[in-house]
Formats: sequence, C-alpha cells, structure tokens
Amino acid sequence: MKESPGVVDLLGVLAYAELSAYARMTEDAATLAPSLADRAALSELAVTEYAHFRLLRDRLAELGADPDEAMSPFVAALDAWHAQTRPANWLQALVKTYVGDGIALDFYREASRHLDPSIAKLVDEVLVDEGRSQFAVEGVRAGIGADPTAGARLALWARRLVGEALSQAQQVAAARPELALLVVESVGEGQADISRLFAKLTEEHGKRMAAMGI
Repeated sequence: MKESPGVVDLLGVLAYAELSAYARMTEDAATLAPSLADRAALSELAVTEYAHFRLLRDRLAELGADPDEAMSPFVAALDAWHAQTRPANWLQALVKTYVGDGIALDFYREASRHLDPSIAKLVDEVLVDEGRSQFAVEGVRAGIGADPTAGARLALWARRLVGEALSQAQQVAAARPELALLVVESVGEGQADISRLFAKLTEEHGKRMAAMGI
C-alpha cells in the first residue's frame, strides 16, 4: 500500500535537500575551506548528509514510491535556492550551513510532528545535528574574532538566507498542496496557529544568530 502524497512529498523534499547539501558541502570544502582540517571537517559533514539521503531514498522505495519521482518536484526550487545563496567565502558558507539550512529543516520537522511514528522518527534521524552547529558556531566566532567588522556583513547575509528560504518554502507549498496540508495539520488550522509556527521558527533562528555572535 502506497503512502499518502503528503508523506511522499515530505520525504522527497528532504531526500533532495540532503542530496543537495552533500553536493554543496563537498564543493565548499574543496573551494572555500581555509585549511585541510576545515576541508576534512566539512567533508565529514557532507558524508553524513549523503547517508541521510540514502535512508530517505530507501524508505521511499519501501513505501512504494519511486525516489526520483518523489524528489523531482523540488529540484527546481532547491537548486534555485542554492544558486541564489552561493557563498562567496568560508564564513558565508558556515552561516549558510547553520542558519540557512537550519530554518528549512525546522520547518520540515514541524511538518512531521503528527505523522506515523516510524516516519516521524526517520525525519528526526535525518535532521539530527551531527556536530554541524558546533563546527559552524566555532568557525564563525573565530572569524569574527579575527575581523570584528565581519559580524555586520554576516548578519546581513543571514537575513538574506532566511528570506530566500521562506520564499522557497512558499513556492514549494503552493506547488505541493499535500505537503502544505501536513504543515497546517501539524499546527492547527487557524491563522494564529500558523503565526505561532513562524514565531517558533523565528525564535530558533534568533538562537542560532546569538550562538554565532551576530
């Protein structure tokens, strides 16, 4: 028996997000990392992202869905997000890894709250931090310590990342109403419930910004 379209959409968008993150981190590690240690650390995070992609791909197949078909509706939006937010330097790459990805993953986590426990558990597993926060926070703080003027520039960059991420989420929701329905069901049907969801996402974003010192 095939799973509902909304669940397939959720796992599909997450699978492509993880695959895209793997490719992006690999590229950033090769082109932007200031040291071999940084290259190795980001590459290790990229390998974790690919492992998460494989878990999602395999679960989609178990549910009777074609993984490629499940991911394909989200390719254009996610590729556009990465193209529009390509980091120019190492610190921007770290902020994107932590802040830009973070708010999107918070959104997907909320969408999974009231799903079948096995699906919710899988989503939690692939969204686990895996040391990403500590690596990014330490790197950004060190960068700002070396150049205090970098903080203001990174704050502007973070705001741009969030704006682009929310725009992308709106496009995806408009194109995939079954996925949007999961989010609505997870928080309630009223405008106040949706407002609380975005307030929660904003609060978590604020905590990340504070952690980096920007």
